[in-house]
Amino acid sequence: QVQVVESGGGLVQPGGSLRLSCAASGSSASGSSFTTYIIYWYRQAPGKRREFVATITTGGSTNYAISVKDRFTISRDNGKNTAYLQMNNLNVDDTAVYYCRVGSAYWGQGTQVTVSS
Repeated sequence: QVQVVESGGGLVQPGGSLRLSCAASGSSASGSSFTTYIIYWYRQAPGKRREFVATITTGGSTNYAISVKDRFTISRDNGKNTAYLQMNNLNVDDTAVYYCRVGSAYWGQGTQVTVSS
């Protein structure tokens, strides 16, 4: 089992930045197991479907949704069993609950990001 906890959300003005964290724990994330998981970030805005934001592979390759490319950066620290999403130049359309997925099955509860003046 893997427990996933996101943090770092909050209220920010347009043009601001936030860094989200995704911490994994549990028997299936211990030791070097975290290194074997691909990490994903998704988001869900009110009234909309959950959408892909970014992913980072076990080897560190990254991929982004077009809407966040060049503004968001995904990274991982395998020694801390944690992944990050650095979000810069935020706009109101980035307002959503952000979810982290570890591997194919382990989701966190989400963290709210609100961009508003």
